Formats: sequence, structure tokens, C-alpha cells
Amino acid sequence: MPRPRKCRRITNAPDITYFKPRGVPLRELAEVYLTLDGFEAIRLADLERLSQDAAAQQMQVSRQTFGRILSTARQSVAKAIVNGMALRIHGGEYRACRQTFEGEAEQSPAQDLSAGAERPMPIQAGPKEQDQMNRIAISSEGPNLDDPVDPRFGRAAGFIVIDPATMSFDYIQNGAAQVRAQGAGIQAAETVARAGATAVLTGYVGPKAFQALAAAGIRIAQNLDQMTVRQAVERFQSGALQWSDLADAKGYGA
Repeated sequence: MPRPRKCRRITNAPDITYFKPRGVPLRELAEVYLTLDGFEAIRLADLERLSQDAAAQQMQVSRQTFGRILSTARQSVAKAIVNGMALRIHGGEYRACRQTFEGEAEQSPAQDLSAGAERPMPIQAGPKEQDQMNRIAISSEGPNLDDPVDPRFGRAAGFIVIDPATMSFDYIQNGAAQVRAQGAGIQAAETVARAGATAVLTGYVGPKAFQALAAAGIRIAQNLDQMTVRQAVERFQSGALQWSDLADAKGYGA
């Protein structure tokens, strides 16, 4: 089983989490995602001008890990600017907190606020996001739980987006991605991200779609195409899934 990612320490959350080109309707824009840990890496390296060693120490990750976070974050920003895409700051592997100091007036009896202690820092979720933290998206050949898992993520017939705690679900058609000559996987990734999914269960995911999902902070489980949607959800509930670190598709427009 892949080793779980270590959460990255964030001390500043953005007040504004969405940017778009002026004069272009939102419905006409593709989105690119900048994770919250990527936002923090850019802030430390490019605004605060910290060295990579100092920034990595502040985020409590290795220098090599910080370098990878920063490189991915800069690429996301560059892609949005160069291609005229909307930039959404969302998701990622992070632990939010802020530093407190002696003499700070704000106190809380439930927390240790002595000098140098840490306390949670609120990060606002996007629209409806707080109600959808446990929603998972399963690529499905049909709109019901007993339909087969569609092996293709990018060109799946649709997605069942379900709350595994209550088993309430919605079905989202994936027609917009299916008709694309290119970029079907990225379009599908944007669809499930907008639905508030924090995990995807499917057969296989292509490299570009995998990168888009990871950038949105969405976990991915593959090789589930020999079962029904219900069986995939039951495997999720039992904790028996293996989360992927790499794309599994060999083309296939996924």
C-alpha cells in the first residue's frame, strides 16, 4: 500500500480563492487548480523570499518535497496566465495553523495558547463544500448503484457522486467530456471537482487527468472496473481500497 502523504503545514490561508480573466463568462472558462499547500509554497518562496530550506522547515516537509510542491504550484499559475484559464485555490494535503506569540490578546480555554503554541486557522470552503467533504465519485456505466463501474475515467458515461455515510447520491452525465477530441480526462476531472468529490473510484485514469485530480486534492483508486458501483462503495467503506500515486491508463483517451 502506498505510504500516505505527510500533511504540509500552512500558516496563511488565502482570502480570495478564485481568479478569472476579465470579460470572459465563467461558463466558457476551463479551470486550473492551485492546491493550498502550493499557495503556501509560492507565498513563502516568491513573496516572503525564504530559501527553500527555510520554507521547507516552516511547512514541515523535506527540501525535496518543498521543491516539488513549489514547481507544481508555479506550473499551475503559469498555465492559468498563459492559457487564459480560471485559477481555483482548492484542496491539497495540508494542516492549517498559525503561530501565536506572547502578549496576543485572543485566548481560548480549549487550546494551549502559550508562546509558540499552534492553533487551528479557519480556511473557508467553497460553495457547498463543507457539506460535501465525504462525497466520492465513481465512474459508472449507468445512473444506478448496481450498474457496472465504467473502466474509463475520462470518457465514462457518467459519475455517481455519493455520500458513503448515508448512501444518498446524484448521477452526473459526462457527455461534455465524451465529445471532446482531446482533454476528455481533464474535463471529467473538472466535473467531479465541481461536484465536491474528494475521492474518485474508477478503472483507469490517464496521466493528464490524474494530474488534474491530484491538483484538486482528490484521491484516486483505480482497477475497480470488474465490479458494480455499489461494490466499489462497499470497498471504500471497508477501508480496503489502495490509493494510487500514479496514472494507470495507457492512452485510451482517459
